Amino acid sequence: MSTFFDEMKRSFKDVPIIDGKISTAEFLEASESLVKLFDLLGSSAFSVVQNDMNGNITKVRTKLLASPIDAATLQDLILSEVTDKKKTATQGLLWLCRGLQFTATAMRETVDNPNSELTKTFTDAYSQTLIKFHSILVRPIFKLAMKACPYRKDFFEKLGNDQELVKKQLIEWLEALEEIIRIIMGFFESGNYGKGL
Repeated sequence: MSTFFDEMKRSFKDVPIIDGKISTAEFLEASESLVKLFDLLGSSAFSVVQNDMNGNITKVRTKLLASPIDAATLQDLILSEVTDKKKTATQGLLWLCRGLQFTATAMRETVDNPNSELTKTFTDAYSQTLIKFHSILVRPIFKLAMKACPYRKDFFEKLGNDQELVKKQLIEWLEALEEIIRIIMGFFESGNYGKGL
C-alpha cells in the first residue's frame, strides 16, 4: 500500500540544492504536494491556509515562467526583484515560506510529542510562526482552523496503512523541508529582502 508521501509529485528531499541555492521549479512542485497535506486534515477551515499558499505558489511560478533564468533558484528570484518597486514574486515566496515554516513546525511538534493531539501541536506551531504576521482579523480564522484538526490517530491513518513507513517518510520529508526553510529564511535575513513585504 502506498503512503501520502509515495503519491507526492515531489518531496522536499528531492529538491535540488546546488551551492546552497534552491531550485525554484522543484521547490514549487514540493510546495504544491505539501498543500495537499491540508486535505487530510479534513476541515474546510484549512481552505484559508491552502488558498493563501496556492496564491503565493502562483506568484512565484508566474515569475519563473516569465524569467526562467533570473528565477531558476529561489535566491536568484529574490535578487532579480531587488530594484523592482513591486516585488510580487519575492513577497509571494516570503509568505509561502512562512506557511511552510508553520507546517514544518506543526509537524515537528507532532513528531516530537507523540502523545499530543494535532489541535495542540498545530496551535503551538501557529503561535510560534504565523501569528505575529497576522492581523487581529485573521488570527481568529486560523485559530478556528487549528481547533478543527482531526484526532492524531485518524490523521496518521490517512497518511498510510504502514505506520512505520509513514513515520520514516514523514521524518525524511520534514528534515528536508526544515533545511530548505533554514536556507531561504536565512537568505531573506542576510539582505533584509523581506523588509516591508
